[in-house]
Amino acid sequence: MTKVAAIQMNSVSSVEANLDAARLLLERARTQGVELAALPENFAIMGRREADKLAVSEPMGEGPIQAFLARCAGELGMWIIGGTIPIRAEDGSGKVAAACLVFDDQGRFVARYDKIHLFDVDLPDREERYRESATIAAGNKPIVVATPFGRIGLSVCYDVRFPELYRLLQDQGAEILCLPAAFTAATGRAHWETLIRARAIENLCYVIAPAQSGVHENGRETWGDSMVVDPWGHVLDRVAQGGAGLAVGEIDRTLQQQMRSRFPSLNHRRFSIAV
Repeated sequence: MTKVAAIQMNSVSSVEANLDAARLLLERARTQGVELAALPENFAIMGRREADKLAVSEPMGEGPIQAFLARCAGELGMWIIGGTIPIRAEDGSGKVAAACLVFDDQGRFVARYDKIHLFDVDLPDREERYRESATIAAGNKPIVVATPFGRIGLSVCYDVRFPELYRLLQDQGAEILCLPAAFTAATGRAHWETLIRARAIENLCYVIAPAQSGVHENGRETWGDSMVVDPWGHVLDRVAQGGAGLAVGEIDRTLQQQMRSRFPSLNHRRFSIAV
């Protein structure tokens, strides 16, 4: 049995303030016996403008945000999945990757996943428009990372609407799915829980879903409802909308293997996903 936490935040435009808030939540998780904690998308900055992330972007392997994640992981003796941070793209575009970084309990960098599906949408019946591709360079590689708690498939926010990605992660042995997010209030209200539980059920995986929540400095409202879900789709714990907090749940790999053995839907697939 392993305790995991999905951390909910209401990040602002100050990186320093966000890191202070994240540290307090990580410390709180550790006091509850959590061994693996996941921070939400954009945990280090929710700017007044999308371009604000460019000003605080970091080269891969150095910078205050990455140093913070490594330090917290090492000092707290806890694996940390660092939501997303803006890592400078190396293609000369001036954009950043929305990079989800994983650090082990010794503070060592273990894995990186770059958000693949970018949120370029006009919300139906609302005056809300998003163009992540204006500042973010899309990733192109599914990532599964081996940990003492099981193999974790990484994804970010809008990725949740693309089940084929999760089939690829499951094909690579994923037992846990992590989905840091900053879902809008409108789309979260309509679809967040449904999508999270669907990804858990169809892949017989645990899902750790940390999220942003509340009204941010730019007026954008995010949904929250961070949760930990088991492979049968049960919500083990969740955080209410509108503020910071922790959703803590236990991962039981023995129970998961029993579920997969007794209900072998993953073995009944008739189609595969070509990469």
